[in-house]
Amino acid sequence: MIIAIDGPAGSGKSTIAREVAKRLGMRYLDTGAMYRTATLLALEAGLVPDRIPETAALAAEAPIRFVERPDDLTRVFLGDREVTDEIRGPLVSQHVSAVSADPAVRAVFTERQRSEAALGDVVLEGSDTGTVVFPGAELKVYLVASVEERARRRQSQLEAQGILQPLDRLVADIGARDAYD
Repeated sequence: MIIAIDGPAGSGKSTIAREVAKRLGMRYLDTGAMYRTATLLALEAGLVPDRIPETAALAAEAPIRFVERPDDLTRVFLGDREVTDEIRGPLVSQHVSAVSADPAVRAVFTERQRSEAALGDVVLEGSDTGTVVFPGAELKVYLVASVEERARRRQSQLEAQGILQPLDRLVADIGARDAYD
């Protein structure tokens, strides 16, 4: 069974997807973390903002792996390097929409997500998982939340990492990301 959970940034997709997977005894795949990891790679390689299409080659070769932990975010690794916190930081968040919009990057991760789902029983979350990646998913959910609520959620996540961001700045950033997406 494939369960696809979609919605705008900060709407609770990851939180809900993790909980659904846990309660149903299914695997959870954080598709957003894939795009965030590719964005981190692109930033480190100096590809953002002018050479984003070159990110697809990095994404195709990236040894991205996920380690699930009970009652915690899935930990994200690039080979042996844990990047969980880095990919959730403000710099990656600022550029992830542009990287994830690149058709070649999307093609790489769409194929990777489909391969993962072929292993059976999975809950996936991310923008377009129910429309493009898995239009035939057995269950599709679309979550919504106000920009202000999503900014409050993001602020809490950042504070847990020791990063302080004013709420009005996060509201503006999320509003800009929504417009771009």
